[in-house]
Parts: sequence; structure tokens; C-alpha cells
Amino acid sequence: MSALSDQLVTFAILAYLIAMISHAVEYALGNSRGLASAAPARELVGAGVGASGGGTPVAPAGPGTSRAERTAHRALLAGRVAVGATVVAALLHLAALVTHGIAADRMPWGNMYEFVLTVSFIGVAAWLVVLVKRPSLRRLGLFLTLVMVLLVATAELVLYVPIVPLVPALNSYWFIVHVSTIVFSSGIFLLGVVPAVAFLMRAGYEQGKRSFPYILAKRMPAAAALERLTFVLHAFSFPIFTFAVIAGAIWAEAAWGRPWGWDPKETWAFISWVVYAGYLHARATPSVKRNVATWLAVLGFLTVLMNLFGVNIFFEGLHSYGGL
Repeated sequence: MSALSDQLVTFAILAYLIAMISHAVEYALGNSRGLASAAPARELVGAGVGASGGGTPVAPAGPGTSRAERTAHRALLAGRVAVGATVVAALLHLAALVTHGIAADRMPWGNMYEFVLTVSFIGVAAWLVVLVKRPSLRRLGLFLTLVMVLLVATAELVLYVPIVPLVPALNSYWFIVHVSTIVFSSGIFLLGVVPAVAFLMRAGYEQGKRSFPYILAKRMPAAAALERLTFVLHAFSFPIFTFAVIAGAIWAEAAWGRPWGWDPKETWAFISWVVYAGYLHARATPSVKRNVATWLAVLGFLTVLMNLFGVNIFFEGLHSYGGL
């Protein structure tokens, strides 16, 4: 099962790479002037049928169509291939986690390799849910699949460790309660930082900035839609993250006789909580500009990365379960 899990991770990386390339093709073809007229305003992602209110099918590109319409058709086809490849990658990703858990005879959250695999899966699964609800945001998939390729490949090539039993401190039912909520909220934060960065780029482009990296957002969805998605994802994830921190304190009291000891991972979890709370407060304050508030969301995810990678690699503490 362990060898099968490793192979499934490799295939998942390849599928994410195919999805990223397909999204890039769609993105490159997306400025065709005929795209708005040739492609539907909304598409049923799963069924591959375009609709504009009443579900009119997309006409295939033929000899009688214009060059712009053919380009638009190719862009639409590339987008659908990208979504299909993302679904396949997510299924392979899930199968890798399941087989890894079976091989370890436990939940696959015991070290950095397993944690990164799980968090990245939560992120892509949440993205597919968003895509079903808002297919107009599909072009964000280019950045999301790029993040998936980088994270999953890093996990496989850098963070991989053989399966070992859990350290004694983790043998508790609180392992399921605390770590599952941390994993889930971190996965949503991972997804949330994608539209956050895209919003900052797109907002700059809409304000007339044409330098790098703003020009990359030329074909992104409108800044308002990206900002709204950023807020919804963080507002959904923050209470779960708060519960995870509280559950961790309760577990620490039971395991170590104190709820809080300023262990490096506890400290950085608190820093992340403060930054994300600051983002939500700034987002709800009319006098704070949306781009300023969104920078706090990006900063919050950087603290999450620090807690995941930096603390496990550079610090020693009671939470040093990285496995490296």
C-alpha cells in the first residue's frame, strides 16, 4: 500500500501539471476579441455544456467559423480539459492519502509529508466546489494548479519519509479532533490566498498599472469577484481554525499539564490567528481599503507556511513532528 500511495502521488503531480498547462493554454488564448460572442457567459463545468441562461449548447468550430471563434473554441476546450485533469488529479490525490493511511494504520497526518499532502488535497477539493458554484472563476485554476504542482512535488521530493508509528504524544483521540480541524482550515486558507493574490494583481491592473506582475492579471476575473471570494473563504475557515487552536490547548492540558507553553508551533499558531483576525476586522471596517485588508490575508498565509515549514525545520519543541 505504501508503494501504491507513492505511485499515486506521482501520477497526481503529472495530472496537476497537465491541468496547469491546459489552463495556461486557455489563459493565453483568452484575449480573443471573439471570445465573448463565441463562448457562453456561463458553462456547466462537469457536463461540458455552455449556457447563457437557457442552456444553449456550444457550436463546434467548423470551416465556416471565423478565426476569433475558432480561437475561442480552442480556449474553451483547453479550459474543460484543465478542469477534467484537475478532477482526475484530485481523485488520484485522495487515493494516495487513503492508501497511505491504510499502510500506516492511522490517519495520514503524522509528519510534514502527510500534512502537506492532506492540506493540498483539501485546497483542491474546495476549489472544485467553488468551480461548480462559480464557473466564471475558472481562470483562477491556472494559479491553483501551479500551487498544487509546487506543494505536492515538494512533499514527494523533499519532505517524504517512510511510514513510521505515531509518536506517543499523538496517540490520543484529540489527534483526530485537533489535527483534522487544523488540516481543514489550513487547506481553505491555502485556497483563499490564491484569489487574494489574484485580486491584488487584478486591482492594480484595473487601476491602470501595466508593469509586472499586474499585466499577468489582464485576463483574470473582475477584482470585485476575487475579493469577495477571498473574504468568503477566510470567513468560513477562521472559526474552524479558532476551534482547532482551542482544541490544541485542551489537548496540551491533558498531555503536558498546561494549556499553553509558548512552544514555537503554539506561538506561530497564535500569530496566524491574530493576523487572520486582523484581516477580517479590516475587511469589515469601511475606512480600510480592500487591498490593504487583502495584504493581511496574504501575510496570514505566510505565517501558516512559517508554522508548517519554518517551525518544523528550524526550531525544536514539543510539536517537532516533521519527520525530517
